[in-house]
Amino acid sequence: MGGSAAQARLPDLGQYRRAEQPVSRVVGLDHGSRRIGIAVGESETGMAFARPALRRTREPADLAAIVALAKAEGTTRVVLGLPRNMDGSEGPQAAAARAFGEQLRSAGLWVEFVDERLTSWEASEQMATAGRHPARASGELDSAAAAVILQQYLDAQEAR
Repeated sequence: MGGSAAQARLPDLGQYRRAEQPVSRVVGLDHGSRRIGIAVGESETGMAFARPALRRTREPADLAAIVALAKAEGTTRVVLGLPRNMDGSEGPQAAAARAFGEQLRSAGLWVEFVDERLTSWEASEQMATAGRHPARASGELDSAAAAVILQQYLDAQEAR
């Protein structure tokens, strides 16, 4: 049978950790001027998956679409990429992302910002490795970047 009686009595501590932390779905967003990349993940599996990007129209319609998505996914948690410059400073894109995040909060969602430096590059590399051409699939790239943002968040939560 392999293994001692002492090993057989040891509890699976992973089960206890999972029992303490209920499964929680999270929506990840990459806020852009033309599209909003979307990903969904779970705290239990620690995995993020890209969903089809949302083509931007008007701010109220975009906001309503994200709130509806969160509701459909059974969550109020949103992780929003915060575009920072390489030196860590924030520019106009970061201000737009922060403003959108505040609108999501006003709509009743819990929003956490995550530094998104190099996430589009990482998503592009992942797509190229998978045989997808990022330039021909820009909406796909936006959502792949959202998945990278959300995966970084889930990984950081797991490490806590």
